[in-house]
Amino acid sequence: MRAVSSRILLAVVPVVAISAFALMGPGCAARRPTATTPGPPPIPASFSPLELAGAWDREHVSWPVPPLIRHADVEARLREVRLGAPDLFQAEEIGRSVEGRSINHIWFGHGANHVMLWSQMHGDEPTATSALFDIFEQFRRHRAEPAFARMLDALTIHAVPMLNPDGAERFQRRNAQGIDINRDALRLQTPEGRALKALRDRLNAPIGFNLHNQGWRTSAGKTGQPAAISLLSVAFDQALSGSPGRTLTKKTAALVRDALESLAPGRIARYDDEYEVRAFGDNLTKWGTSVLLIETGPWPAAEPDPFLVRLNFVALMTALDALATGRVNQADPRRYDSLPVNEPDELFYLLIRNATVIPGNSVPPFTADVGIVANRLVRPAGDTREMRMVARIEDLGDLHTKSGLESIDATGLSVAPMWDPALE
Repeated sequence: MRAVSSRILLAVVPVVAISAFALMGPGCAARRPTATTPGPPPIPASFSPLELAGAWDREHVSWPVPPLIRHADVEARLREVRLGAPDLFQAEEIGRSVEGRSINHIWFGHGANHVMLWSQMHGDEPTATSALFDIFEQFRRHRAEPAFARMLDALTIHAVPMLNPDGAERFQRRNAQGIDINRDALRLQTPEGRALKALRDRLNAPIGFNLHNQGWRTSAGKTGQPAAISLLSVAFDQALSGSPGRTLTKKTAALVRDALESLAPGRIARYDDEYEVRAFGDNLTKWGTSVLLIETGPWPAAEPDPFLVRLNFVALMTALDALATGRVNQADPRRYDSLPVNEPDELFYLLIRNATVIPGNSVPPFTADVGIVANRLVRPAGDTREMRMVARIEDLGDLHTKSGLESIDATGLSVAPMWDPALE
């Protein structure tokens, strides 16, 4: 899928844009530790992961189920954010979607170091949209406290909460043209892609956070654990070359990993880092905004959304704090490199093991595992939306090498199709 290569693409990412982060924080100037000159003392995090999770539990304002968010909801919430703290938040429309819906940019802080975050480039990937509004609320409530004041002094934080409003309205990946915006970085045939590119060029932010959702069948390596959050320091060429910008995103990812593993042990992974010549993340990194991709995946709960929104909130607050204090400069990028790599199609929504399968079609019963996958279906319901889960059998047989978000040992039990219409 990513086999296209070109010598033209082997460009060096500008290093000037990230120099500000390299010098941030007490004791983080150009001195290097030597045998006789000790390095700067470690900079502590302003918040522990448990403190951030507790703050989210007490004060989150996000919708209970992110897939039900509509563009009108985002517009209304942005107005509330602005009215609630007009001296803190600024907002503007940076473009219109194919069908004329507004694409909104909100920013706050007055630091020299600019940070970009954008969510719902794919319309059916809404988890981080909720987390962004929870972050806005934290700054509104706590901006006078030292940790928040420090972030506001050091950073200017820019967010596009919903880049693909037409896709979000349909709860589909692509925009109204049928184009995957994340594969439109070169041709720029989508108005949504043009808006993001223009914002990047105007801000020239040294770091950006590309916020997505990944499939529910993704596991963290071969562990059998769901990849609840996957991280990627996005490359800018086919050779996956290093650069100061990629070092910055690897260090940021390392700190995010450490924060999240205390809340989701074994469920943090590394996204496939194969270079994609058409993708926005790869090209933004090449253009000078080094991108950290955060992909939200499955969670083993009947209602997974609160857990996943909270993980996004903790991840982003951890990253912003580390960038503001300079703690990011002390991180070990090997903590990122050692993450287990995503494994697609390793996980079922429900895995029934050792069942006696009664096909009901004159085939004798046999013993098998049954792998069931599920997807959300979101439909308009008047002025709101309704959501239901659609499940189907994906695989049947010996599935002992696979895992499930939920597993049932059906030894001694039978599984049969619902041939009686009364059971449907």
